[in-house]
Amino acid sequence: MGTIVMQAFITLDGVVQAGGGPNEDREGGFEHAGWAADYDAKYGDEEGAKIIGDWESRAEALLLGRKTYEIFARSWGVWDENAKGLAGELARRYNRIPKYVASRTLTEVGWQNSQLLGPDVPAAVKKLRAEASGEIRVWGSTRLIRTLAAHDLVDEYRLAVYPLVLGTGKRLFSDGFPLARLTLADTRALPSGVLVNTYRRSDAG
Repeated sequence: MGTIVMQAFITLDGVVQAGGGPNEDREGGFEHAGWAADYDAKYGDEEGAKIIGDWESRAEALLLGRKTYEIFARSWGVWDENAKGLAGELARRYNRIPKYVASRTLTEVGWQNSQLLGPDVPAAVKKLRAEASGEIRVWGSTRLIRTLAAHDLVDEYRLAVYPLVLGTGKRLFSDGFPLARLTLADTRALPSGVLVNTYRRSDAG
């Protein structure tokens, strides 16, 4: 059986929207796009990059909502696989592993090794997890995460918590998020001030 692992760069007030770049996601008039990238450019360290590299070396598939899929497809899907360092490593891995997309509006997906999950997302994900081995990675995709949590399909949350308060933006755990009982499995304080926390389902052992 596979493990569904949700990862996020998140602020102290729970915002996960558009951390990676200024044009990533401005939905709702969000004015702080690129906040995580900006912070990393100023305070980042090699340890943070190593953690991300280690996380993604374990990813055997990506599970994404429509908006995150489109962001990834127009970035990792077209970036140079021969780039040095982590960027090249992630581009190569993301291009090669399967991508599963939850969407009510897309009728086709063009990024290689991608497929739509169909209308019954919880059932499709449950089947995928039962048949997979290794980690099924979820980035972003707040609506998808809420759906998965409602059906008890998230095994682990890995959160890189930035010492920022934005006061606006999409939150990972918004009002009405399904009840979840989690266990803190690991925590690491980085020199940059980012706190990396791993939470698992309390019944995961």
